[in-house]
Amino acid sequence: MSALPTDLTYRNPVLDADWSDPDVTRVGDDFYLTASSFGRVPGLPLLHSRDLVNWTLVGHALQRLEPESEFGVPRHDCGVWAPSLRHHDDRFWIFWGDPDQGIFQVNAPEIRGPWTRPHLVKAGKGLIDPCPLWDEETGEAYLVHAWARSRSGVKNRLTGHRMHPHGTELLDEGKVIVDADRIPGWFTLEGPKLYRHDGWFWILAPAGGVETGWQGAFRSRDFFGPYEEKVVLEQRDTDVNGPHQGGWVRTPSGEDWFLHFQQRGAYGRVVHLQPMRWGPAGNTSRSSESGGGWPVIGDDGAPVAEHRRPDLPAQPAAAPATDDDFPGGRHGRQWQWTANPRDGWATQHSADGLRLTCVRTAGAHDLRTLPNVLTQRLPGTPCTVEVELRLDSPEPGARAGLAVLGDAYAWIGLQRGTDGTAHLVHRFAETVAESERDAGHPRLVPEGGVRLRIEAGAGARCRFSYDIGDGFRPSGQTFAATPWRWVGALLGLAALAPTGQGHAGTATFTRFRISPA
Repeated sequence: MSALPTDLTYRNPVLDADWSDPDVTRVGDDFYLTASSFGRVPGLPLLHSRDLVNWTLVGHALQRLEPESEFGVPRHDCGVWAPSLRHHDDRFWIFWGDPDQGIFQVNAPEIRGPWTRPHLVKAGKGLIDPCPLWDEETGEAYLVHAWARSRSGVKNRLTGHRMHPHGTELLDEGKVIVDADRIPGWFTLEGPKLYRHDGWFWILAPAGGVETGWQGAFRSRDFFGPYEEKVVLEQRDTDVNGPHQGGWVRTPSGEDWFLHFQQRGAYGRVVHLQPMRWGPAGNTSRSSESGGGWPVIGDDGAPVAEHRRPDLPAQPAAAPATDDDFPGGRHGRQWQWTANPRDGWATQHSADGLRLTCVRTAGAHDLRTLPNVLTQRLPGTPCTVEVELRLDSPEPGARAGLAVLGDAYAWIGLQRGTDGTAHLVHRFAETVAESERDAGHPRLVPEGGVRLRIEAGAGARCRFSYDIGDGFRPSGQTFAATPWRWVGALLGLAALAPTGQGHAGTATFTRFRISPA
């Protein structure tokens, strides 16, 4: 959790949930952050802070993934990979790589938009993690990106381009400017962030893999190299595995800070804030020039668990929203669909509560395959999740509930029987399974609502329970939440019905709450 505003220190992580591959920029007294959103919609989350410790979610830059036909079904490891956020020429710019399509860009006059539709800057397979740079000294513009071996057969290298200052196209075929196969011990170089500082071109880029990697810094007097390198942040004897991939930002008073992620299994990639300073030249593994300083991140290159707060005005404690009363049937910014949404999945109305249509589908046996699941991130600390549910559907087989979703998943909720009665059901699916099994015995329940609860303990071990008016009762065994590919476990709300003709009714969710355990 974020530190209290009266504290002189903060504790990591400052964003204790899956805000993967963060990048950050400052405009005046305001800091803004975006993160990977992969195949979830809306994408490109936009977070705001005044002190780098307390963050709120203020919107998304990408309302739908394109092309529409490709993202009508869940594609959890596709879509938006490792975006870069910059402010240039009085506009916000976000560049990202879709590993199957190429490098995209959107821009807006204000952080809350309106954002342009995605523009394809460079088409190609395996082009990921792009970052632009507008050189204020020369007026030139550049772009660097990494490679995904799964699509291109290439990895562990960075390619640089000259870019049109308008940010719409690249001006050359590109050149490999860092080949980490030539650096002893380096592998999986990716996620570059490009800067100009002290007369040098700087690339801050992670290597070594998501769970065990380190943060590297590269510098050159010329954008196209040659670059020399240095490891500037690594785990050492701390309990922060793989501290890497993020962005550098400078405060108005001249302090430097670095935000990066830590991979934490089912919790995804949580975000840490590290102090940063520019130190002496030091040694590099193949130093070709002398002079100038290298970034020193954390405690002399090791991540800090607690540190003095940035020299910024104290702010109220804040974090991205989780709770939701769904006023007028609308869900808050924290929710994302598992694919591009379609009209009619959620109905606006005059009262509170999320009214989801029981979407007819042949895939009701596997929530992982469905686009009409509304999700938000699982908190990185033990918590209790509760929601109230009413199943307003007479359709036999119609069902709705609360889920923990990953490579394996479990959910609890209501299902309509063939005789019209309502049953409390609790089901799960293992990682390799293609359909669900009962996790608890179905139970006949009276008409009306049910309260559903998930108690997520240490290690994302989840206990399910329900209340039909006589207090909470446990259901089934403990379920260990699992991540999806590149994505932490998600909390989900879903309403489904078997295939057939006509409208299958609705389910209404009210009073969604997440509280510390």
